[in-house]
Amino acid sequence: MAFEGYLETLYFSEEPLLQRLVEAMRYSMLGGGKRVRPTLCMEVARVFGAEPSVTLPSAAAIELIHTYSLIHDDLPAMDDDDFRRGRPTAHKKYGEAMAILAGDAFFGEALTLITVHQKGTCEQILEVVRELAGSTGVNGMVGGQVVDMDLTGVGGSADPEALRLIHTFKTGALIKSSARIGAILAGADAAGQKAVSDYALELGLCFQIVDDVLDATSTREALGKSGGKDAEQGKATFVGVYGLDGARREADESVGRALASLSTLPGDTSGLRELALFVRHRGH
Repeated sequence: MAFEGYLETLYFSEEPLLQRLVEAMRYSMLGGGKRVRPTLCMEVARVFGAEPSVTLPSAAAIELIHTYSLIHDDLPAMDDDDFRRGRPTAHKKYGEAMAILAGDAFFGEALTLITVHQKGTCEQILEVVRELAGSTGVNGMVGGQVVDMDLTGVGGSADPEALRLIHTFKTGALIKSSARIGAILAGADAAGQKAVSDYALELGLCFQIVDDVLDATSTREALGKSGGKDAEQGKATFVGVYGLDGARREADESVGRALASLSTLPGDTSGLRELALFVRHRGH
């Protein structure tokens, strides 16, 4: 896959004194994963008539941001997990300080990929940076994590609207920006960007609901990380609020709305449809 090959080329520094940091970054970056976000970015570009490879620097930047979020989420002060993708988490292998710094470094390297290596007009590059920054900050991934932490302990008594806000920010914001970045780089108009934004928000919601279901029903071997931790920690989840069957219905409805959002797009949306169904049926 072109994307995996591109990630393999990212070494970040040749300075000998920084090789342990580079090793920690590449350990997390190349440790597998579904690559939903970069795939979404590249597939949206295809829908609007651009060659997906044109978006590789931005798609990789998105994956670096996602990887940084996973490293930090796994830390003892956050979700406190010892395993990720079937391997010890970054802080278990390299120590907490190095894990924190590896995550921090990914943010800077992501911006470098976009501003130095991404081809496009000045306006497009600026908009891509704005999208990525906005999706990771207070009104995005970080803000969602804060609300998630604040509501830990409430379990099934969580307000459904607060639950949706958590995941619109924590999971959905970066997924939405992944789609929008692909559209921006392909030169999509405002209507096209709106359609893929709607699709991606529902895709992100479905992704999180399925994650909640898998946490409640799967083993560590199947998940590649600890299972059952959401209930153990009293986290606000779709399973806790709606029950298993209700959460599955919510996932079905969300993916249905995502697919409906594609009806106004002019290009071949079969790849986006396949991606939505993959997200819905993960673990089956």
